[in-house]
Amino acid sequence: MMTRSRAAFIFIFITVLLDMVSFGVIIPVFPQLILRLQGGDMAGAAAIFGILGTAFAVMQVIFAPVQGALSDRYGRRPVILLSNLGLGVDYVVMAIAPTIPILFIGRLISGATSASFSISGAYVADVTPPEKRAARFGMLGVAFGIGFIVGPAIGGLLGAIDLRAPFWFSAVLSFANFLYGLLILPESLPPERRGPFRLRAANPIGAMRFLGLRPVLFTLGAVAFFGNLGHDALPNTFVLYATQRFNFDERAIGLSLAIVGVSSLIVQGFVVGRAVAALGEYRALLAGLGLGIAAELLLGLAPTSALFLIGLPIFSFFGLTGASLQSLATREVAANEQGQLQGALSSLRSICTIITPGLYTGTFALFVGPLAGLGVPGAPFLLAAILLASAFAVLARSARALRSPAVARPS
Repeated sequence: MMTRSRAAFIFIFITVLLDMVSFGVIIPVFPQLILRLQGGDMAGAAAIFGILGTAFAVMQVIFAPVQGALSDRYGRRPVILLSNLGLGVDYVVMAIAPTIPILFIGRLISGATSASFSISGAYVADVTPPEKRAARFGMLGVAFGIGFIVGPAIGGLLGAIDLRAPFWFSAVLSFANFLYGLLILPESLPPERRGPFRLRAANPIGAMRFLGLRPVLFTLGAVAFFGNLGHDALPNTFVLYATQRFNFDERAIGLSLAIVGVSSLIVQGFVVGRAVAALGEYRALLAGLGLGIAAELLLGLAPTSALFLIGLPIFSFFGLTGASLQSLATREVAANEQGQLQGALSSLRSICTIITPGLYTGTFALFVGPLAGLGVPGAPFLLAAILLASAFAVLARSARALRSPAVARPS
């Protein structure tokens, strides 16, 4: 029979999977909707798309700590339910939005309530023994990856029928996810393990202070910050670089992204748990960063498209870092602080999301424009390798404090 822990994890896995599918469905059609509302003005649509993305990330920076603190006080389930409702409302707004300002309001609502993935991390920590958390965090990555493979495929099919059909589909899926949570998803944090709601902690500054007050969390926060910055070179410049450097067409780009998605699923679902069991969280985290550095260098310096494509599955092993870091971090806080921890890490991730589009597209533009004579069009990936090396150095300096209990500490 399934243990209670396994059953609870399956419930939260399904919740995250439905959430990620609904999010992925709108990816292929969201830019086209903006373009239609802009009357076909491509330059204006591109600018608005960037503004909406930034607004979404800013709302997450502000509200992720609030959601985390609320989940520590009232439990994970109500916050996840609120997130599903907020996403459902956002998709309805996008489905009916007659103007860009209405669309903007919907994205603000979504950014403010979009908590299910981060709070699911606290949920996993609640129901999973410390030694099994990394593998479970990796499986959440599988749900995330499936959503971003299946979702866009569904969105493309529905978008061919009607541009707004994918938004209605996502709305229905989000409201169905709400009902699933309301009727089936169990609460993971019992009342006796909850803590008070502290306003000073429920904001971005308080979240950063929470990470900074404990040496181990400060180190992990710095590693997460540099790691997230380094990771985002690929999603922000892949299409531009592959098109400019290797003349990839839409088909080649699609196949390449499929390689990324499938490789990531394999690593998250089948490698993370085994690697952490063999190496411990600390060494697995170091390995993920090291392989990430190697992949970024290969992507940036590859002289042929074949070598460039080889870099993509290598880059998927960077997935070792997220699960290992999450697992290490959850060991450092009490049960009634897991939500605050996940909110702080989510807020930190959103800060990186605000920074990286301009950082990498600007770097790419610089090295294919004014500095093209240097012959380094892959400069964004080299910059990413430097950032990942910074994360590696920070981690290596804290070896004694961070070394996995399974590897270094006596039982």
